[in-house]
Amino acid sequence: MQEIYGASGYFLEPEGTNKRKHSEAIKLTEVSVSDKLEGFRATKELFRGLSFPTISSVGPNAAIIHYGPEPEKCAELDADCIYLFDSGAQYQDGTTDITRTVHFGKPSAHEKACYTAVLKGHIALDTARFPNGTNGHALDILARVPLWKDGLDYRHGTGHGIGSYLNVHEGPHLISFRPQAKNVPLQASMTVTDEPGYYEDGNFGIRLENVLIVKEANTKFNFGEKGYLSFEHITWAPYQKKLMDLRLLAPEDIEWVNTYHARCREILEPYLDESELAWLTKATEPVTV
Repeated sequence: MQEIYGASGYFLEPEGTNKRKHSEAIKLTEVSVSDKLEGFRATKELFRGLSFPTISSVGPNAAIIHYGPEPEKCAELDADCIYLFDSGAQYQDGTTDITRTVHFGKPSAHEKACYTAVLKGHIALDTARFPNGTNGHALDILARVPLWKDGLDYRHGTGHGIGSYLNVHEGPHLISFRPQAKNVPLQASMTVTDEPGYYEDGNFGIRLENVLIVKEANTKFNFGEKGYLSFEHITWAPYQKKLMDLRLLAPEDIEWVNTYHARCREILEPYLDESELAWLTKATEPVTV
């Protein structure tokens, strides 16, 4: 499948077919896309509902951190604008929360630079190793440093706990600049999100979010006999390569993206039909500078 875009609507059409006439384009809105995603989730046997109202946001709306689209006045998808969707569901065997940001046309150099800074912060937190007793207040800076280098930042915390078929925002731990993040150290088996972002008022918003599990880390040394911790990600969905400025990624960042995408293919392949697998294969092809 390939994405085809009209001036006022978007639709999917098999590769090799002629582009449909503009009048026949199926218009997609923030709400209709959100409803479609919920419909996909609802086909799963253990699905019991959304874990929070989906944030489905186009262009300037994506700059509103907790935006909620309304059917009567929501925006249509626009090939010239960033689209951000933050969604999750309740299943009897767990609770999910994921955010991805995509662009259906040609992103600007500025949009790519901002997305790449967010991605670098996302990776920096994901790959962190830290001693037992470390709290989320100490780790929050890792996700912000790539943005700070360009004088950018975001006004929300970087991570929150998630219950198992419980609250999607569940404490007492969190990763944040807020003082309460100092209260509880991270411990093995805790779940926490990794979700840095950047929001440019009136223009666009970017956020990338995975769910992580805190686990014991194997380190060469064990200074202070404290024991060390790291993260294991359990969210598997591609990042849009089109939005990456590869020149701004370090070799270890590129290795991380390629390793993550290879694992996405391995995990998701058994659940996909031929056309879906073709899309995933293309979306996860290795990136190189």
